[in-house]
Amino acid sequence: MASLLEMKEVFRNADAVCFDVDSTVIREEGIDELAKFCGVGDAVAEMTRRAMGGTVTFKAALTARLGLIRPSYEQVQKLISDNPPQLTPGIRELVSRLHQRGVQVFLVSGGFQSIVEHVALQLNIPTANVFANRLKFYFNGEYAGFDETQPTAESGGKGKVITHLKEQFHFKKVVMIGDGATDMEACPPADCFIGFGGNVIRKQVKEKAKWYITHFDELLKELEER
Repeated sequence: MASLLEMKEVFRNADAVCFDVDSTVIREEGIDELAKFCGVGDAVAEMTRRAMGGTVTFKAALTARLGLIRPSYEQVQKLISDNPPQLTPGIRELVSRLHQRGVQVFLVSGGFQSIVEHVALQLNIPTANVFANRLKFYFNGEYAGFDETQPTAESGGKGKVITHLKEQFHFKKVVMIGDGATDMEACPPADCFIGFGGNVIRKQVKEKAKWYITHFDELLKELEER
């Protein structure tokens, strides 16, 4: 098992860094915000807590939550325009620094493509580097489900994305950063997992992650020290 020093070395020499989005890159959980916007906030927040704790499969939780919300295309667009996602302090500087070092940055999220792409735009991350779930709508804009073929739609999906990236780009060292159980289980194939508790602390992740941070400044310092 890698020591903390070895993990820091992997981070400093990473070819690619993958970030979870909800409660990591942004302060909120996108699906909870969408639920509030659609008037079913409390019921969905409880489901999210169970899903993030790792007690139910991700796909089962996603299906149940979306079945309650049933967001229309118009509601999703209005949420983004009226309540845009709030970036976590320090993330803009960290992504910028990684880009300066020639590190590829990816957003790997169980959230929704339209919201995550909006976040990517703010961080100068190309949309090709976004892996997230796609909502489906009927021609009249009503909710029609989600694309269940996306790897991020199920437990273990983030690991599948990282395996795909390693195969496609021949990355030697890939780091995964996130707050939840689905992020932690992506290592391996990720070479290092960094738990993030700056927005919400998931007990299971805090206890099990060898490297756990509460502010992105801690990672910026690691890069500056080299």
